[in-house]
Amino acid sequence: MKYEIKGDNLPVVICHLDPEESVITERGAMAWMSPNMDMETRGTSVSKAFGRMFSGESIFQNVYTAKKTQGIIAFSSSFPGSIKVVELRPGESIIAQKRAFLAGTAGVQLSTYFQKRMSAGLFSGEGFILQKLTGPGLVFLEIDGAAISYTLEAGQQLVIDTGNLAMMEETCTMDIQSIKGVKNVLFGGEGFFNTVVTGPGTVTVQSMPISALAAAMSGFLPTSNS
Repeated sequence: MKYEIKGDNLPVVICHLDPEESVITERGAMAWMSPNMDMETRGTSVSKAFGRMFSGESIFQNVYTAKKTQGIIAFSSSFPGSIKVVELRPGESIIAQKRAFLAGTAGVQLSTYFQKRMSAGLFSGEGFILQKLTGPGLVFLEIDGAAISYTLEAGQQLVIDTGNLAMMEETCTMDIQSIKGVKNVLFGGEGFFNTVVTGPGTVTVQSMPISALAAAMSGFLPTSNS
């Protein structure tokens, strides 16, 4: 499958499919498509359905297939940011924030990933439940703001502010560390904890989480008088 990403702050990925080639998405991200694209909504297994319902994800996936001739389909982001493409080998997995998955080729398996460390689930800002995407295939991820990736060696760490972690390879581990110093906590404006990702593997951070944007805009929104 060929693809192209267009747009600046509100990007779209345009997929060019060969006849009978398919692409999947978990939500209504389709923006436009050629008339020969066939859509089929599929459910998931009972065991996976409970995990997805618990995490707030849909238990259904839309599968789009190009019929008879080549077709195109475009998936647009729902938030100002960027679209990151990850090519997964057979059995290779990445862990992403819950709403990162935009679309992927038919071989990609989407499942629920549960945090192994309670402290990370409580205080990292990522929650206990994330998305696990397993290859083979291409994955298109929706990133809040700009996406910046780092490759960590074994034991190498990256300290990330709450909510800025977008994706990491399954070989990485995630934990939290408290911010030291009473003045730093009370007046530094960085909260109580940071997320710490330890390699080996690639980690991708996002420059403007949607939660941070909402907090920044809240002071400019009119308040209702009751």
